[in-house]
Amino acid sequence: MTSSGFTPRRSVLAAALGVAGAAAVQTTTTAAASGPARAGAAAPTGPAAQKATAEYHGWAGHADWLTGAAKGVRAEAGARPGIVISRPAGTVDYTDPHTGTKAAWEYATWTSPVRGLSVPATEAIVSWNAHTPAGTWIQAELKGTYSDGTATPWYVMGRWTSGDGADSIRRTSVDDQSDDKSSVWTDTLAVDDPASGLRLTAYQLRLTLYRTPGTTATPTVWRVGAMGSDVPDRFEVPASKPGLPKGRELSVPRYSQEIHKGQYPEYDNGGEAWCSPTSSQMIIEFWGRKPTAEDLAWVNPDYADPQVCHAARATFDYQYDGCGNWPFNAAYAATYRDMQGVVTRLGSLNDVEKLIAAGIPVITSQSFLKTELDGAGYGTAGHLMTVIGFTATGDVIANDPASPDNPSVRRVYKRRQWENIWLRTKRYDANGKVKGGSGGVCYLYFPAKPAPSQHRVLRELGIL
Repeated sequence: MTSSGFTPRRSVLAAALGVAGAAAVQTTTTAAASGPARAGAAAPTGPAAQKATAEYHGWAGHADWLTGAAKGVRAEAGARPGIVISRPAGTVDYTDPHTGTKAAWEYATWTSPVRGLSVPATEAIVSWNAHTPAGTWIQAELKGTYSDGTATPWYVMGRWTSGDGADSIRRTSVDDQSDDKSSVWTDTLAVDDPASGLRLTAYQLRLTLYRTPGTTATPTVWRVGAMGSDVPDRFEVPASKPGLPKGRELSVPRYSQEIHKGQYPEYDNGGEAWCSPTSSQMIIEFWGRKPTAEDLAWVNPDYADPQVCHAARATFDYQYDGCGNWPFNAAYAATYRDMQGVVTRLGSLNDVEKLIAAGIPVITSQSFLKTELDGAGYGTAGHLMTVIGFTATGDVIANDPASPDNPSVRRVYKRRQWENIWLRTKRYDANGKVKGGSGGVCYLYFPAKPAPSQHRVLRELGIL
């Protein structure tokens, strides 16, 4: 069995990036917290003062939005600050490649300041949180600065809307973007030849907000950010020692993707490939949010857990032809009341332990042979699961959607096996060929106003 979390394109990308000669550095939360996003924080010392391999930075507060260059947008304050269209900067025609429909759209833009990377990066992933009423959508772009002083073009990192009705576009990634130094692979910008030493040292983000001409509708963007990383080439990762919270388990709903096998095959070939949206839905409901009856009205009433079908449809990337687009899942989570979603990389299970201790479950991306994860009963080229706790001995308690039914979703996996298959960048497949791994990719979903203990941990990890 192979669950859908990567596609062959992403596997090829990860394998290409796992090149001998990459800097042999380790990610630590204390190091990540000492980068530019944590200006003024005390520098770590001792064994923890190791270089980080990933750094996330986001723009979400009213002051953040005011730092950007606005053309036709305004920053709104309030309980959840964001940007909206005030007076459109112009009108543009867009032909939807998935429907063939050509339509005119009013647009306005917001461009971030240049953000220097404390971790010169081989990869970057952009994620966002937004509300897109009918007849509106957004586009997220990234422009990077290389270590040789040149710049990338503006790369489209996603065209997104929460709906898929006739009055909007189809959400989509954009293929065939490259400048012969870097390329975009679905949701990831990657340096083509990391062994050359070329890195991204800085970047800007640009948001374009679209609406049907002549209307007052507007998207609202609450958060946009990017994770830059340079994860070393590795088949094995250093083992972490169990910390707190030993014996802590969060009460997360259990949903199986497998009971949806054959349902709505137009969305990533049906439920057997729905590991990402199924994991997302579990965490959304952990936070007390659910789709409305109106949201679910389209689902066959004979199907159990219709919210999983809804999540698959709402995360489907029409270009990627699947539900495993990482930022699209985070954006889906943030369509629920006062929720935020971020895509980043973490450095070890110790980072996850801190999140679990604060009451925040973590969705992780991993790939493995059947023999590499005892108790799974399958191998996969890419799969999303949810860490919901740790046993008294530090093993991982996970909700694994690749289970035959809902009651069997809760699993306990050996700590060392889990950590390695999640953090490594290279692995061997069943035929002995070298393939890629996610290098610690995860989704973090949390409230717009986290509890103080949650805020402290998210700040330590560089998310807030």
